[in-house]
Amino acid sequence: MHTTITNHIEIDREQRSVRKDGQAVHLTGLEYDILEFLSAHPNRICTRQMLLDHVWGDRFLYDTGTIDVHLNALRRKLDWTKKEPIETIRGAGFVFHIEQKITYYTIDLQKFLIDWLRSRETEINAKGLVAQMHLTPFVNEITIEPKALRQMLDSILTALLPSAQPGVLCLRSKLTMQYFILSLDINGTINELRIPIYGDFDAS
Repeated sequence: MHTTITNHIEIDREQRSVRKDGQAVHLTGLEYDILEFLSAHPNRICTRQMLLDHVWGDRFLYDTGTIDVHLNALRRKLDWTKKEPIETIRGAGFVFHIEQKITYYTIDLQKFLIDWLRSRETEINAKGLVAQMHLTPFVNEITIEPKALRQMLDSILTALLPSAQPGVLCLRSKLTMQYFILSLDINGTINELRIPIYGDFDAS
């Protein structure tokens, strides 16, 4: 499914395709990867090293000038300038400028977590784990996109379950001045999920 990332430009991350004004735009694999990475991290500086690690990885030796070659080709194909929407910040990296429209969701945290644990009940029971939940009494709700929270919780549980031994899984919460902290404890192995009270969070 195509989603709009900026005026006239849509991207489909599943099909790795791009459209401009409804018409398909042919991008090379590297050009698409640069666009996808920068558009997924809007309005923040992405360093050259971040791009090299994400797009090129350790597949071969490269120099940072390679980025400029592919970025300039991307700009030409999409009729973008050197400042909008992707701006090159000399000595720092690149910024993908997007006027963000933020939707806030306030969810009943206790109900959400209970439903989440129940949705993973078969997986948890298969490992001989018993789920427990401890919420800070004064934390009843949190403002976050439910899909993003579920995605983050699932990623932590998936990482822990393969090595989990029969025992107790505890889900605890704590509120600080800066973060809402969810802790998943499986047999003493603790992973924390820190959700900033103010600012951006990353659901990837």
